[in-house]
Amino acid sequence: PWDLYDSVQRAKPKGGPGATAAGLKLYVRRVFISDDADELLPRYLSFLRGVVDSDSLPLNVNREMLQHHASLRTIKKKLVRKALDAIKKMADDEAACSGDSSSGDDDKEKPIGDACKAFGTFYKEFGRALKLGVLEDDNNRGRLAKLLRFHTSKSPKELTSLSGYVGRMKDGQKSIYWIAGMSQQEVAHSPFAEKLVAEGYEVMYLTDVLDEYVMQQLTEFEDFKFVNIAKEDVDMSPEAEGEDKAAAAKAKKEAAKALKETFKPLTGWWKEQLGSKVAGVKLSTRLSSTPCVVVASKWGQSANMERILKASAFGDQSKAAMMRGQRTLELNPDHPLIVGLKDKVVSDKDDAAAKDTAALLYETALLESGFESDDPKVGGVLHVLLCYNRARTVMLQ
Repeated sequence: PWDLYDSVQRAKPKGGPGATAAGLKLYVRRVFISDDADELLPRYLSFLRGVVDSDSLPLNVNREMLQHHASLRTIKKKLVRKALDAIKKMADDEAACSGDSSSGDDDKEKPIGDACKAFGTFYKEFGRALKLGVLEDDNNRGRLAKLLRFHTSKSPKELTSLSGYVGRMKDGQKSIYWIAGMSQQEVAHSPFAEKLVAEGYEVMYLTDVLDEYVMQQLTEFEDFKFVNIAKEDVDMSPEAEGEDKAAAAKAKKEAAKALKETFKPLTGWWKEQLGSKVAGVKLSTRLSSTPCVVVASKWGQSANMERILKASAFGDQSKAAMMRGQRTLELNPDHPLIVGLKDKVVSDKDDAAAKDTAALLYETALLESGFESDDPKVGGVLHVLLCYNRARTVMLQ
């Protein structure tokens, strides 16, 4: 229904203009009781329509007392389970049609025709209701998680399930990687995902407003933890096995320490230039072609969540600023811009061109990472660099 999600924001009128068709009608021993039995279904299943006829409810009480009867809780629990079982049946039929069924029952006759498309049509209209259920229904969160569908780096056109993602995970992969943004094109070209995708890892693309809220409730799936790759301290290295585990960890630690010492003049200098804008400047292991990115703290808000809260009409902007958390500038030690800037800083810390380049790289990293620029005059830095490059070209000629 076109106004399905209006009830999430405000109460529906009981009659007259704006009223919608009732969800469930309640009967007791075939005697009509109510056509507005909202208490029989949770809010996220309000799209269901039907009739409930019970023999366990009394007839000799008024409707107000009947609404608080203990049997209603049992009826509600069974209705939710039956509804989720019916939705799961549609999802299983779709998986069987595509050959992705994990039930292992090869003798079962495969569905044909409209049954293969039923869940896709359902999810297009009511997928957001299932996400709302993940937020509100603690008891059925695991069941609902198996019904969620997302686009990924390996399935950009077709929606895929979490079970499908886990089935395609690389050997040694310890986490389910995801990134949230305003559009699929934005997250697909995000610098946070470039190295993961290049190395064959699958990244989930979360583009719905509810998706990041859902991930705050779904901490893991089938013993694999969800990891937001737009935040700091993301471990992307596969876990070694056997005797090689300790040796590989030691070699990795020593190599990281040596590289950190090499770039220490640049990271310390850059932190001084940025001041309180960032919590720190450090080397990154997640970048391949991008010189630098700005990442949110592990427990702070991501860039996407900041945009969502800022766009909220009745959001508390002071509270949003408090919850923003610290940011960290991560540098790509293999990028020629970063290497060149390091050499320039080592030779002359007060070089004006180095300062302008660092400022422009930071502002560009903010925008590429999804944050808003802190400096309204960032265009001035760009103009200075353009003039500098133009003058240098003329001198060389």
